[in-house]
Amino acid sequence: MDNSSEFFHGINQFSRHFSKLLNEKLVPLGLYSSQWSIIYLLHTKGPQTQKEIAAYLAIEAPSITRAVARLEKAGFIEKTQGSDKREKRIMLSAEAVDKFPIWLEEIKSCEKQVLSHLNEDEFLTVLNIIHKMNSTLL
Repeated sequence: MDNSSEFFHGINQFSRHFSKLLNEKLVPLGLYSSQWSIIYLLHTKGPQTQKEIAAYLAIEAPSITRAVARLEKAGFIEKTQGSDKREKRIMLSAEAVDKFPIWLEEIKSCEKQVLSHLNEDEFLTVLNIIHKMNSTLL
């Protein structure tokens, strides 16, 4: 595969451009795309520890610590006692639960914009490829 470097560069560039688009929509609503990943995880999987968040998102612990601190300061997450005294579980605040549909609507708008040039077969092919490539990294 002679074009593999171009392929992976394209994936990286797409990710950066998509994050920029998301930020343009989310920042006026008090959220960054990187924070959305944590919000979405907590919404779909329920309370998590910082370690679980870092592992799931494949992000270094210090970056998660900073993001969690910002989300807590913004009032979007709360920390609760875990199974032992050292463990803190992170969950969405009532405010974040209320705002989630608004954020999701903006995210869906961005996704629709990006996917508008793909037909159903192309979309499913790309999705299948992404799942296949991801499975080699996990």
